[in-house]
Amino acid sequence: MEEKNWSSIEVSGMQFGYDGQSPVFIDFTLKILPGSRCLLVGANGSGKTTLLKILAGKHMVGGRDVVRVLNCSAFHDTHLVCSGDLSYLGGSWSKTVGSAGEIPLQGDFSAEHMIFGVEGVDPVRREKLIELLDIDLQWRMHKVSDGQRRRVQICMGLLHPFQVLLLDEVTVDLDVVARLDLLDFFKEEYLAYIHAGELKRTDKLSELGELKNSANLLSVVESWLRSETNTEKKKPTNPPAENQKTSPFDSSPFRSSRHMAYYR
Repeated sequence: MEEKNWSSIEVSGMQFGYDGQSPVFIDFTLKILPGSRCLLVGANGSGKTTLLKILAGKHMVGGRDVVRVLNCSAFHDTHLVCSGDLSYLGGSWSKTVGSAGEIPLQGDFSAEHMIFGVEGVDPVRREKLIELLDIDLQWRMHKVSDGQRRRVQICMGLLHPFQVLLLDEVTVDLDVVARLDLLDFFKEEYLAYIHAGELKRTDKLSELGELKNSANLLSVVESWLRSETNTEKKKPTNPPAENQKTSPFDSSPFRSSRHMAYYR
């Protein structure tokens, strides 16, 4: 068998910004190896969701080689999504076949109808996820709570063992027990820390020095974010106009709009 020597995800010198706003990423580089799991952390507005959407191919960024997933262009090579090799599970649920735009998971049908309607699934994996997320197959999706609906969404997103699975705030709307059980389902082997569109750190958790002197990963991340917040508070609110640099994005064709993301 031919050996694959490429990364699962590789971002090289990426530049990106939304129209009319400051750049989100400037010369951003990231590499994630096959078989690894990466936990993305950062304060609100640091660019985490934007980065995940870019990796999912929802925004065009630069040329074909700037953002590559499984050695393919994340935006241009649509077979990544069609084949099921790449999946993005974000804040809202959308069908991947035969529909356009966002379709809320709120129709008058059962959880069983949704979950068992996915073809080509390992039944053992399906039963494990149903038990893990404590899903009642008789739930009517238009009557359940946001947390219960979220459980069904997560279950459907994890039914297939995708080669690259992007999860954005996957524990939103889940109670404490469900969050802990779900996080135990994953093994966070790598950590990437983003601040103001810049990749500050990327480490193996086993090599994270702060973790050896801290109770848990949450405490380490909290210390980073508190330090970041305190630093931001000390910065002047309105810097003098003469100190403001012209953005390289002002004439760039690769600006994007939050409302014009490419859905697929």
